[in-house]
Amino acid sequence: MKKFIYSLVLVFTLAVSTTNVSAADKKEPKTEMTAEQKVQFDKIVNRVEEIRNMDKSNLTREEKKALRKELREMKDKARALSGGVYLSVGAIIIIILLLILIL
Repeated sequence: MKKFIYSLVLVFTLAVSTTNVSAADKKEPKTEMTAEQKVQFDKIVNRVEEIRNMDKSNLTREEKKALRKELREMKDKARALSGGVYLSVGAIIIIILLLILIL
């Protein structure tokens, strides 16, 4: 019974004595897009607006599927133009599992 009480007190003190730790605020300079990248990005934005304003009720199933595929490709291109690195949730889980196994 004493071990249980000691462990309960230990858990309680650890829970109460937690501190907030935050990383230093480092503002990285944003990289500007080149003129060619801006033109490509504007083309993508214009095409997305065209698709958004389109009347899709008269389209066939295959045409709708082609539009969705085109939108996904444009989304990937826009992400690549912005210069960011994007990881899916599955990739993050796999990385964490690999780190746990290695360490």
